[in-house]
Amino acid sequence: MKEKFVVFDLSCNDQRNQRSLSKASAMVLRSLNLLTVLLSIAALPHISQSLHFELHSGRTKCLSEDIKSNSMTVGNYTVVNPNEPHPSPQSHKISIRVTSSYGNTYHHAEEVQSGQFAFTAVEAGDYMACYTAVDHKPEVTLSIDFDWRTGVQSKSWSTVAKKSQVEVMEFDVKRLIETVNSIHEEMFYLREREEEMQNLNRATNSKMAWLSFLSLFVCLGVAAMQFLHLRTFFEKKKVI
Repeated sequence: MKEKFVVFDLSCNDQRNQRSLSKASAMVLRSLNLLTVLLSIAALPHISQSLHFELHSGRTKCLSEDIKSNSMTVGNYTVVNPNEPHPSPQSHKISIRVTSSYGNTYHHAEEVQSGQFAFTAVEAGDYMACYTAVDHKPEVTLSIDFDWRTGVQSKSWSTVAKKSQVEVMEFDVKRLIETVNSIHEEMFYLREREEEMQNLNRATNSKMAWLSFLSLFVCLGVAAMQFLHLRTFFEKKKVI
């Protein structure tokens, strides 16, 4: 009986060890999955934000970007030279103006073939970059490459890594921290926008309620005036 009891005790310990190992393995797998997700999020800023579009002579095309306040934004634009390696023709020039939703101008250039802008947004909202091609006869089509980055995406992490010569993991951690901070700030920004929209909805509903009551009182007043007028009219005619 003692030997059987000892064997049973050992098997229980083995089962406990196996359960502990399985739990540890599950925790490791979860940690690896979480690390994979975080690295995937960190890799998002490296996705190319460049845009290629065409613009006809004398025409204007505008692009907008929603930027929150105190966010860094960087833009680069270039008119593709169709006569490489020869100089670009005079017809391939553009004018650009970057404005905020309040009409303030943050960048302006006339008849250029390439350029860049960088500023810290003071106002939150939609920022507009409008391109205008110079008027030319006959009409030509311009191809424009435009790269617009905002927030953590506006930072050139490859340059930072090259200058400081940090290790790969340290570089990934720094980039991940910046991405998490950007997401955290974006969540607060969206919460503020949601509160603004809720306040606007409450104010609109309150005004509509007062307008409904006012319309009801006006209708009742007009109905009463019509009733009194008709009653007076019929009394004069001795109908009633």
